[in-house]
Amino acid sequence: MKLAELGEFGFIERIRAAVAATAASGAGVRLGIGDDCAVTELPPGQVLLTSTDLLIEEIHFRSAWSDWRTLGGKCVAVNVSDVAAMGGTPRHLYLGLGIPADMALADLDAFMDGFLQAAADYGAVLVGGDTCRSPGPLMVSVTVEGAAPADQVVARGGARPGDAVYVSGTLGDSALALRRLQSGRPLADDLARRHHRPQARVALGRALAEAQLPSAMIDVSDGVLADLGHILDASAVGARLEQPQLPLSPAFRQALAEEPALLELALCGGEDYELLFTVPAEKEPLLAALVADVAITRIGTVIAAEQGLLLADETGRLRPARAKGYNHFRG
Repeated sequence: MKLAELGEFGFIERIRAAVAATAASGAGVRLGIGDDCAVTELPPGQVLLTSTDLLIEEIHFRSAWSDWRTLGGKCVAVNVSDVAAMGGTPRHLYLGLGIPADMALADLDAFMDGFLQAAADYGAVLVGGDTCRSPGPLMVSVTVEGAAPADQVVARGGARPGDAVYVSGTLGDSALALRRLQSGRPLADDLARRHHRPQARVALGRALAEAQLPSAMIDVSDGVLADLGHILDASAVGARLEQPQLPLSPAFRQALAEEPALLELALCGGEDYELLFTVPAEKEPLLAALVADVAITRIGTVIAAEQGLLLADETGRLRPARAKGYNHFRG
């Protein structure tokens, strides 16, 4: 069957049936797909966290580089990561699709399979959205709603001089994978996984927020320098980063040994989806007792705003670092 034969409402019913078959009835959903609005509720004492993201074929992804099921899962993870960055738990998803007329129904089914499986993995439910025909590439719009106790929401604006700067996982792997895809070079499984199947750090973000350890937090989507820059701007502070402390995977270190200029990818490459956060010095000992699903590394210190953003090399020599990263409206 082709999408044209199924029609818009037939396709929506197909999605509704898939959600009913795969999603739990809970998660605060009173009324989901099939009405003018979704009707949802939050647990007592919790506030609503909402984020939205737009992914466009040939800008954010290429179908030639990934299967459709994997892409569906990635569309969930990159949005859920924003909820994790504020210490929340994802609950509801809304999906908008601008679909090319010639897109195969089997590919759409695979995309939805990956999307719904990832939603279930994060404990979230698809409760609404929209579909329409696109005259050009596939366009995917995802809105995620999460929840967190009102006194445990972590924003970007709380960092203070003397706080330590930490990051989860490793940096630069997704950007290195993208560079190799663009150049047609072979891609090792671990690098492919970091680029095509990122993991939103929900458990870590929730644990940090519950322990009330971070003074500020953000996810690394545009590069560690750019995203740290957002914290610095919101908090009106500066930072000193220790280049030797940047956490790098074995695959990245091997590539770096062959091409030292690749360090730029660890600093400015996007789509790591790790958590970057600051912690007051007196709370640092509590991090050791934190049970986390991923390693965390101290990479710097918050300093006064007038000192700016500084990068220290292996000898301790400092140089100003520009908070640069991916920007859609710059080359």
